Amino acid sequence: MMHERIELTEQQKRARRSRSLAIGLGLAALVVIFYIATIVKFVNHTM
Repeated sequence: MMHERIELTEQQKRARRSRSLAIGLGLAALVVIFYIATIVKFVNHTM
């Protein structure tokens, strides 16, 4: 069985890069939101 390699165009590479960046930023935003929510819950609980 031969494996053919698919070559992406520059436009496809740019689209993939921007999609990956958007996913990464979205995940980072979720981490920050959960971190802040945890800190707020902790502070409110101990007061």
